[in-house]
Amino acid sequence: MAVPPMSVRGEESMAVKIRLRRMGSNKKPFFRVVATDARRPNAGRFLEALGWYDPKKKGVNYELKLDRIEYWAGQGAILSDTVRSIVTRQKKGAVRAAAAVVPAVPPAAAQTGTTSGTP
Repeated sequence: MAVPPMSVRGEESMAVKIRLRRMGSNKKPFFRVVATDARRPNAGRFLEALGWYDPKKKGVNYELKLDRIEYWAGQGAILSDTVRSIVTRQKKGAVRAAAAVVPAVPPAAAQTGTTSGTP
């Protein structure tokens, strides 16, 4: 039996991957984004569920916990290519949504100190 790799401190090192786990039925797939030990099979036990991805759904077809993904990446987790693509897409969407926020008070009303609709 092979001995697992050891780190400098003598602790067992764990290779964590963030990847998709296929769920659903035949011809109706959806995926969960999970953090898992790289030595486990794709359908095996996982450490934490980090979101979902549904390729058949139109529009926004994913939801991710970016803070937890960044935590695991900071701990040395490796993102699969598809997960990396979805994370990039969500980050771009968050930047666009922040740029598209319209102020509640129009700039002309803000200068005069009045709001529209009051007598």
